[in-house]
Amino acid sequence: MKTLLQIFTWWNGSTIGTRFFTWRKGTKVGEDEFGNIYYEGPMMSYGLPRRWVQYNGYAEASAIPPGWHGWMHHRTDVPPPKQDYKPHEWEKPHRANATGTAAAYHPPGSLVEAGERPRVTGDYDAWTPGS
Repeated sequence: MKTLLQIFTWWNGSTIGTRFFTWRKGTKVGEDEFGNIYYEGPMMSYGLPRRWVQYNGYAEASAIPPGWHGWMHHRTDVPPPKQDYKPHEWEKPHRANATGTAAAYHPPGSLVEAGERPRVTGDYDAWTPGS
């Protein structure tokens, strides 16, 4: 079953083509705390090395932590494992984008949240038909 998923889907980890390309041309650079593995390969036409990630499970770009995101987009040439990076005290731990999941943020009064939305107050009058 896993082999069929790898052949016919791109969102469940990596495809057979990506695995083959990684095996032939990829050099493992490191792994993040979520189990995603990062690779570097041959130069692209504009002179920068090709960089890619094999996700641990569902392929979700927001699952890449900030340090690896900078390396993937050539903002830095040094991958996070080779840096002595210490987060600032005001930095929060990375979380993947939760939009569309049960963990997504729903403000008070949202149609998804239970309860009733507070009435509008102040100088605003809601439009009603015929008024």
